[in-house]
Amino acid sequence: MDNLPPTTTNPRTVPWLVFDGDCAFCTTSAQWVAGRLHRPGGPDAHLVPWQFTDLAALGATAERAQTEVLWVTPDGAVSGGAAAFAAWLRFRGGPYGLVGQAMTAPGVRSLAALVYRFVARHRDQMPGGTPACALTPPGSHPATPRH
Repeated sequence: MDNLPPTTTNPRTVPWLVFDGDCAFCTTSAQWVAGRLHRPGGPDAHLVPWQFTDLAALGATAERAQTEVLWVTPDGAVSGGAAAFAAWLRFRGGPYGLVGQAMTAPGVRSLAALVYRFVARHRDQMPGGTPACALTPPGSHPATPRH
């Protein structure tokens, strides 16, 4: 499927995982996880860098997409961060789906969100990360050089 937003002539039939395509760590991680979450009995989620899609048509913003991975269902529901990852696991089903469901439990959900925020904040320091992966500091514009 191409990277066009859904329209009456191009409906989305599977969820989309929207990630930061400028971040080597994010791109590598999304592709690595996608390989493990392949659905042998059905379609896989569609991975797309936020830079190559119409975020407004998906109900998201660049500001949000720059700070967290987004999961967009065919009906337009958007979740982000650890909740997006949990949704991807549930979509995969089987044992992965059980892990995704467990990630929605109150204590586990909070822990997963904490871990996700830590990794996102330090993604430039993760294996494969580069200075370009660093998140833009709050209150600054994405075009402003990072120090």
